[in-house]
Amino acid sequence: MAYDTQLDNIVVVREFLPKGIANRLEGNNDIHIRERYRSSFDKYKTSFINLWTAIIKMHNLSAVITTYDVFEANSTAYAVMEYVDSISLREFLLRIPDGHITWEKAQIMFMPVLTTLEALHSNGIIHGGICPDNLMLCRDGKIRLKGFCISEANAFASELEFNVNEGYTALEQYDNNHKMCPATDIYAFSACVFRALVGQNPPDAKSRETNDKLMIPNSIAENIPTHIIKALGGGLQIYPERRIQTVSSFRELLNAAPSVQAAAAQPVPKEEPKEIQPEKEDDYRGYPADYETEDKGSKGKKITIIVLVICIIAAAVAGAVILTRGNSDDSDTPSETVTLGSYDVPNFVDAGYNRSNVENNGAWNQQFKIVFEEEYSKEAAEGIIFKQSVKAGETVTEGTEIVLTVSKGIETAQVPDVGGLPLEEAKKKLEEAGFTVSTVEIYNDMGYAVNTVKQNHGMAPAGGETVAKGDEVILQVYGEIITTTEPETTEQTSENE
Repeated sequence: MAYDTQLDNIVVVREFLPKGIANRLEGNNDIHIRERYRSSFDKYKTSFINLWTAIIKMHNLSAVITTYDVFEANSTAYAVMEYVDSISLREFLLRIPDGHITWEKAQIMFMPVLTTLEALHSNGIIHGGICPDNLMLCRDGKIRLKGFCISEANAFASELEFNVNEGYTALEQYDNNHKMCPATDIYAFSACVFRALVGQNPPDAKSRETNDKLMIPNSIAENIPTHIIKALGGGLQIYPERRIQTVSSFRELLNAAPSVQAAAAQPVPKEEPKEIQPEKEDDYRGYPADYETEDKGSKGKKITIIVLVICIIAAAVAGAVILTRGNSDDSDTPSETVTLGSYDVPNFVDAGYNRSNVENNGAWNQQFKIVFEEEYSKEAAEGIIFKQSVKAGETVTEGTEIVLTVSKGIETAQVPDVGGLPLEEAKKKLEEAGFTVSTVEIYNDMGYAVNTVKQNHGMAPAGGETVAKGDEVILQVYGEIITTTEPETTEQTSENE
């Protein structure tokens, strides 16, 4: 945060400082770029400037936080944007007792974002990091999108740190042959709507390659309109080429446009469901057909079942609806009868639950024996459950023990002050304290001992600071002593002159 004296307002300043490629030594304004990454740094910095320059021009988009300026300084680049008083969608949903909202409420929140997303895509910008933490609920009632970063930071095969949002990061962002495209954002946006309506995150894309099942409790599914479930199925297709390709197509499904409703209402002969490929190239690909089947629980009542992307199966006792790809065989279809006293294990991890969320849920505590443990974690925020001993979706008998691991946050330690010590001794002391060490050689013209750490402002972070264990500490180390003598020829010349 900063204060802009020209705007007379609070702003947010974003600095380009890619982890592992550049760092700042204490007392220096200019950042230190590791030599072997210098060309990459320049390329990424240009991408940063181009991204935020493009976003400045989109100040009229309602769901984009206004960006005021982009400039270069201190050997890097900065973007200055409006400060917006808000809370994240994730925090908002965690505050709701049920952890989810109705489509009627979600529609008001989410639909305006699609217009912004469509405009971004038309300008060649793929957000690549849409998730509940990057959708902000503002005081004016609007949702705004934050978390923009250069495309290289949203793909695994990059020198930059990969920004993974499990459950929201699309398959093509991992190391594979699929390419990022507008459908990448449609996947993440669909996952956010799924989280808002269902109360839990979808499984991460990597795991869905082998087990593509999205669980929705029947009590929740019956309150979600069929056309919304169908739209989410199209948006959450694993492979990008089979996913809804454009925001306009996705919006049409969410709005249940008459053309979509008419297509869904067309009867199909009763036979084994088959994959029906779209006839037009500009349609999203591989979306399933609908077919009708008898409902065993009522006399001749017809229900529409979405195949390939979603199968809605009323499961007795367990009361779950399963959304799954239609190319699975019959062995993948869950039985409609479940042994009395058996329960499906909830996904305690991806929903972002804390200990009190679980302790205050009477049903879970009746169904399972829940035990809590605590561990340090760099990935999970303090107080959030990040591991469970029994996998989500497994069916277990009543009273089964489930160990939930709650994050103690990042394990920290105080950085030992090694200023003035020989390098080897300094490295040993820092590594024993749990830190990694890198060095930068500095000019030595004052007679300091070679390979000695600079006494003052020679460490980043500084000695005595409390930081996360495992973090890198950069040491400024004196190199060979350099002396300067004026050549004799210069002196002779001066005398002659």
